[in-house]
Amino acid sequence: MTEEQKSFMKMAIELSQMGMDSGIGGPFGCVIVKDGKVIGKGSNAVASTNDPTAHAEVVAIRDACKNLNSFQLEGCELYTSCEPCPMCLGAIYWARPSKVYYANTKTDAAKAGFDDQFIYEELELPHSERKIPFNQFMRQEAIDVFDNWINKENKTVY
Repeated sequence: MTEEQKSFMKMAIELSQMGMDSGIGGPFGCVIVKDGKVIGKGSNAVASTNDPTAHAEVVAIRDACKNLNSFQLEGCELYTSCEPCPMCLGAIYWARPSKVYYANTKTDAAKAGFDDQFIYEELELPHSERKIPFNQFMRQEAIDVFDNWINKENKTVY
């Protein structure tokens, strides 16, 4: 790691401490960098916003995308204080940064009371056996909307 990369990770870790100390949320922080400049940052804000999706990575992705005026983070690097949870991992892949760096592991997070393993296990189960049952209906009506999307001429592909 370069000194510059270490400084970005240090920022992410400092955000995790500041967010926790100020009561914004749990001990997680994230910065997003493009061309050596921070273009997005966030700390976990779940508790203060009553938003279960307000994880540090998601907050930082939203900030960076707003600042770039884009829904893609191509050419960006994401520095996060902890290995991303399944939700954040999905958000990261949708945002498409070039690289992700993390400090704590998901095992470290589990020791601190943030255990995402059950989500990985739930994904492997049939829908009917999950803790929250998933039930499908009205598929054809929803397929019709997808067909309209496929045929739409002036769409923004992402």
